Amino acid sequence: MSKRTIDYYTSIGLLKAERSKSNYRIYSDEALDDLKFIEECKCLHFPLDEIKRKLEMRKAKNLQESEVEKHVSAVTQQMRQLHSDLFDLIPILEKLDEDQKEKLTSNLSLLRTVLMKSLLSVTT
Repeated sequence: MSKRTIDYYTSIGLLKAERSKSNYRIYSDEALDDLKFIEECKCLHFPLDEIKRKLEMRKAKNLQESEVEKHVSAVTQQMRQLHSDLFDLIPILEKLDEDQKEKLTSNLSLLRTVLMKSLLSVTT
């Protein structure tokens, strides 16, 4: 990830940094975890405003029940849409040769891993 990207994420409030006496940014371990989470969300094509909301939700100590319900509803809808998209792709996938199928399957495995990590980070 480029310095420019990290600077941008900091400027829009996705990352928090302290300043050294020399005015260098110093990022905590928590900020590094946030950066990993941001990258996972970017892999899932979430827009930055949604990523910011997810980060805020991860850090919130006392979430209102309505906020949790809204988030669960949004995630459920996204999962339904992804399932529908994959279902539409099945006839296309069946026409691919074995090498193409293997490549796509490995990409899906990577996305599944990212999704599982994201779900675990929200539920723990």
